[in-house]
Amino acid sequence: MEKVVFKATKRTLVGKQVSQLRRAGQLPGVIYGHNYEPTPISLDAHIIGQLLPHMTSSSLVTINLDGKEIPALVREKQKNYIKNIYTHIDFQAISLTETIRTEVSIHFHGLAPAIKNFSAAIVNNMDTIEVEALPNDLPERFDVDLSVLEKIGDSIHVRDLVIPAGVTVLSDPSEMIAVATATHEEVEEVVAPVEPTLESEVIEKHKKEEEEEESK
Repeated sequence: MEKVVFKATKRTLVGKQVSQLRRAGQLPGVIYGHNYEPTPISLDAHIIGQLLPHMTSSSLVTINLDGKEIPALVREKQKNYIKNIYTHIDFQAISLTETIRTEVSIHFHGLAPAIKNFSAAIVNNMDTIEVEALPNDLPERFDVDLSVLEKIGDSIHVRDLVIPAGVTVLSDPSEMIAVATATHEEVEEVVAPVEPTLESEVIEKHKKEEEEEESK
């Protein structure tokens, strides 16, 4: 992914006052990190809205804060899903010369033959993989091809991932990412009708006689 630069300015409006920024087309945010004082910022909401959906937790961006370029990772995205707009964003300032631990998202693609041939269900057990790397070596995501799941019981583990150079995986290699499992149709329980017994017939006859007696 090519270098992404977000132009930002320091903001003084906080709390309920940030609604003024949003009305002006600005997105409030904050940038913080190791040896970096947390700083409230504002960014162009339209530009953020176009680029942010394509970014992951390991996407490296550059914040141009009043002329100073700061490498950072997107850490938290708050969104109003009714209006489909972002309301706040957190960035973590990082050093390009120091390794960082972060989560890299998993992207599933391909069709598992086990679905067509055995009516299998694919169970995804993991959404992210924890890694350690220099910021410029961080992968955008890990692509997992489900087409290798040919039959029931076939699975994909962390150890099966293709790991780029310079990246150390911290997640357990034996941890399962996805598996093809059998589906079980629910069998409706059929309850046989209860045949009346002699005892129940006698009780019912006795109740009926009592009701007739009371009605006289």
